[in-house]
Amino acid sequence: MKQEGIPNRFSTDSGAQLDRREQRKLDQAQGLVSFPVKIKQTLIEEIRAQAIAQNTSTNDVVNALLEKALKN
Repeated sequence: MKQEGIPNRFSTDSGAQLDRREQRKLDQAQGLVSFPVKIKQTLIEEIRAQAIAQNTSTNDVVNALLEKALKN
């Protein structure tokens, strides 16, 4: 067991995930702001389904839906 490598969840070179501070800086550079809201579960399921169908993130789907709704 001592000869095995360090599991990915404990390794420092995972690289795929940024810490929260770094992610916040990247988001701010893109003009993104955290805006928590409470939404009905049925809407969340629809948003997630759209995100999967469009092969994009839920954030992108919500952003597009809000922009479309606010233009009307």
